[in-house]
Amino acid sequence: MGRGARGRRAATTVALLAATVTAALAGCTSGSGGPGDDGRGSPKEPGQRPSPSAKGPAALVVKIDNAGPARPHTGVDAADVVYAEQVEGGLSRLMAVYATRLPEAIGPVRSARESDLELLRQFDRPTLAFSGAQKKLLPLIDKAPLRAETPGNAADAFFRDSGRPAPHNLYLRPERIVPEAPGRAALTTGFRYGSAPAGGTATASRTVRYPAAGFTFTWSDSRDRWLVGMDGRPATTADGERMAAATVVVQYVTVRESAFRDFLGNNTPYTETVGSGKATVLRDGRAWDVRWKRDKAADGTTFTTADGTPVNFAKGQVWVVFAKTP
Repeated sequence: MGRGARGRRAATTVALLAATVTAALAGCTSGSGGPGDDGRGSPKEPGQRPSPSAKGPAALVVKIDNAGPARPHTGVDAADVVYAEQVEGGLSRLMAVYATRLPEAIGPVRSARESDLELLRQFDRPTLAFSGAQKKLLPLIDKAPLRAETPGNAADAFFRDSGRPAPHNLYLRPERIVPEAPGRAALTTGFRYGSAPAGGTATASRTVRYPAAGFTFTWSDSRDRWLVGMDGRPATTADGERMAAATVVVQYVTVRESAFRDFLGNNTPYTETVGSGKATVLRDGRAWDVRWKRDKAADGTTFTTADGTPVNFAKGQVWVVFAKTP
């Protein structure tokens, strides 16, 4: 065999190996099976074009797996805001927003959903880290005013934990895509922080149930926080610390069918976060029944009492759990 032929064969082999490694990292995986493509398409399509520059500090947002095998989570306790939403099969998924500090690792990372794009419009071109999306959703992500980061275009920022089963073992090293925390100015959520409003009802705990998942928040006087429970069990970090929130918002919204389905044929719920409705705010061991309002996608969400007084949140991490309007 000639030297040129051997060289071409060696180059082909290297290319194939590189492609195999990239596919292994980038594949978006199912919630119930092992590694592989679940029909959501290649996650490397978004972000191939140059990302538009943000006008101000850009928040880092990470889609996080919340199936049982994905727990305990890593880095969620460092988030400023944690959103919880219903996904296919009545399960839940988290979306964590980072502005004031970045942990060493975050995860497990999972795929994006259509309604995420509406929720993220409130931020100024945020960086969204996720592991993939349904193939027909990828063009919408490309057009959205955000910077998409996936294993397909930032492979060195993601790694897999060999001690966990796939697909619940993909993690992000945030400093490899966001050099430093952008600061509180990136939190354009509309939330207000300060003294508690008057009134409220003493509340020991509150549970929000999805068809196949649930969240319970139990007040702890000693920690001055709401201790987080998931699916009837205490939620802890990978370090063994109990997850806790300073403020919890149970926001009642319209949850409807979207135009997308997962690889099993289950419809992907669409959570509408623009509009208005009822909510319950939990802080300081008390609960307030309030109204929420978000006029357009580019706005943050305001929370007011019955007489229109803005509701302040307690300083610290905020959990927003989207629940279907009764």
